[in-house]
Amino acid sequence: MSNASLSPLPFADRPDLTARLRDALLGASFTADGLLELLGAPAYAALSRSETVPALRATRGDTPLELLVRLFLLQQPVLHARVADVLPVDACLDGGWLVGVGNDEVAATVDVRPYSGPGGEDWFIVSDLGCAVGGAGGIGNRAEGVVLGVGGASMTLAGLTVRTPVSAALDLGTGSGIQALHAAVHNTRVTATDVNPRALHITSLTLALSGARPADLREGSLYEPIDDGETYDLIVSNPPFVISPGARLTYRDGGMGGDDLCRSLVQQTGERLNEGGFAHFLANWQHVEGEDWTDRLRSWVPRGCDAWIVQREVQDVTQYAELWLRDAGDHRGDTAEYQARYDAWLDEFEARKVRAVGFGWITLRRTGAAEPSITAEEWPHPIEQPLGETVRAHFDRVDYLRAHDDAALLEAHFLLAPEVVQEQVGLPGAEDPEHVVLRQNRGMRRATRVDTVGAGFAGVCDGSMSAGRILDAIAQLVGEDPVALRDRTPAQIRLLVEQGFLEPA
Repeated sequence: MSNASLSPLPFADRPDLTARLRDALLGASFTADGLLELLGAPAYAALSRSETVPALRATRGDTPLELLVRLFLLQQPVLHARVADVLPVDACLDGGWLVGVGNDEVAATVDVRPYSGPGGEDWFIVSDLGCAVGGAGGIGNRAEGVVLGVGGASMTLAGLTVRTPVSAALDLGTGSGIQALHAAVHNTRVTATDVNPRALHITSLTLALSGARPADLREGSLYEPIDDGETYDLIVSNPPFVISPGARLTYRDGGMGGDDLCRSLVQQTGERLNEGGFAHFLANWQHVEGEDWTDRLRSWVPRGCDAWIVQREVQDVTQYAELWLRDAGDHRGDTAEYQARYDAWLDEFEARKVRAVGFGWITLRRTGAAEPSITAEEWPHPIEQPLGETVRAHFDRVDYLRAHDDAALLEAHFLLAPEVVQEQVGLPGAEDPEHVVLRQNRGMRRATRVDTVGAGFAGVCDGSMSAGRILDAIAQLVGEDPVALRDRTPAQIRLLVEQGFLEPA
């Protein structure tokens, strides 16, 4: 499908106009906080579900903010004369942000969505018309080069990225530029790439309208635009990971067979990361008959990198096909065409012996360790975003455990992590619980079963005594041989440290 249905974009080389527009938007409180106050929580939440009626009902007045919401977020024409007191209308018409409609109205050429940065910054994400509210499928926009706004996947990736100040960051497949915008806060130099030149143009608008410094924008697929020898401290990518029978939609379909695009992206990353650097990816992967998905993903990890792979969701092939057919709006078109496309998806999966598709994230960290660590796990449970600090702490614990054998663990001092609670499960009135569960209320919100020794050990970890001395005291209390207890407990301590229940003091 061609790009003929896409609107011409605003000029990207008008910094004075972009600054004036930003000032006007901020002056009218066209911000994330301003939207929430105007619309109310229900109407605000409905926008993410592609439902605009509640927001339209909440913006029937003529205040500056109501006019801007209708114009830039709901894509409704507004009277030229009304908005002239709010925006530099003639300059916006000349610069391509607005277009005349009829004799006396103007309409936006792009979506502009207010977005709150991690430090409370007032940012604006530019995208194609309709795509800031519910994605392309929300309005049936199936143009090949369409550029989406902020979705759940974008915010997931932004939330799990480690935000240590570094020198150089790379955003592969930048789209509307949200990851590049986040990276600009804590990186000296940001490079953003995309196979779609329209996405690069929109990224430049997002950065400029948000008041961020420009990025080095390069056109090309994956690492193609990156010169040999170029390395980065941070690499992020929300790639076109959808496993589909073709490359019909640039924003989602990678154009490679199966999950080859995600595999190639991960495998090529090791040589692009500086020592200690992080790479964060969202990805889909195939569950192939007769193959363990964790083995498949482990084979992707490049040499010299630690990895943490988390599978958040699994869909069978019919659910998966239906999800992305609906995303493209195919279910609203010709029935025979929809069925033919559905068949094509199932044919593709059948040929590859794919029974399901997993979705999750992959984090790599470049390491000089002789034996890199690879953790692959399924975690469909609720988490607390942002997770960036949790991700960084995971790899810190990997380093700690790699450097401490069991004897060293017994000499070490530990602290119980903040907001860990203990739950005891058993029959009412029983003298002893059937089992004890430690539960985190932050980050990954893990829960793990421990025996009474493990629970007692964790409960007294305040950093004042070594692990070995604590075990000796417990052995005396319960009448157990202290040598035997020291022999069998380090594995449990190691697990509690690995999962973040205990922290080195």
